[in-house]
Amino acid sequence: MQGHPQARQPLARAFRELARAATWHRRWLAAGLMAASVAFAISAATPAPPPMVRAVAAAHDVPAGAVLKAADLRLVRVPDRLLPAGAQGTAAEVVGRVLGAPIRAGEIVTDARLVGAGLLAGYGDGMVAAPVRIADATAAGLLRTGDVVDVLAAGAAPGSEGLPPEARLVAAAVRVIAVATSADQAFGADGFGEGALVLLATSSETARRLASAAAFARLSVTIRAA
Repeated sequence: MQGHPQARQPLARAFRELARAATWHRRWLAAGLMAASVAFAISAATPAPPPMVRAVAAAHDVPAGAVLKAADLRLVRVPDRLLPAGAQGTAAEVVGRVLGAPIRAGEIVTDARLVGAGLLAGYGDGMVAAPVRIADATAAGLLRTGDVVDVLAAGAAPGSEGLPPEARLVAAAVRVIAVATSADQAFGADGFGEGALVLLATSSETARRLASAAAFARLSVTIRAA
């Protein structure tokens, strides 16, 4: 016995609603799966972040000749592929060292910026760093890292007693590595002597001449054209 047609209508309507809901759920499920697959593909195509390493950088601009203090430095993390050769990894390696060339805020400190063997990199084999005291501190303050200078000695040379002093060339075309700042006295923190200390890149023979001349004469410099 068949039911009345009007009795079957609510049941048919319920099945249609259920089918429609299932269709929408399938569509949402398909869209979700598609979005997940796209996200996975993008994630797979994105390279992993590069490994980071720690380095010491300048906390602010620091002039050449300064004795580096903890307040001058900060630790940074950079991608290892961007780390320059000779970078310093801890502040303990840098504090108390003399800065041989000026550095800007944020610049990573390398051995090429510090007084020492690394400072002479690029100056050629057999070169040494010779500190000399220039009598006129104001004139020395005009020097900048990279300047090429002649060093003159004004005074009586050994064995020339009784003769008037004269200025003699003791080092020609030597390059300035660093100039001590008056605040730090960098290369002469004990305050010994007068004038200002300048670090020059010279040969060993020229360094000996400079040391000999400084024992009996006042040294001065003239700046050559670059």
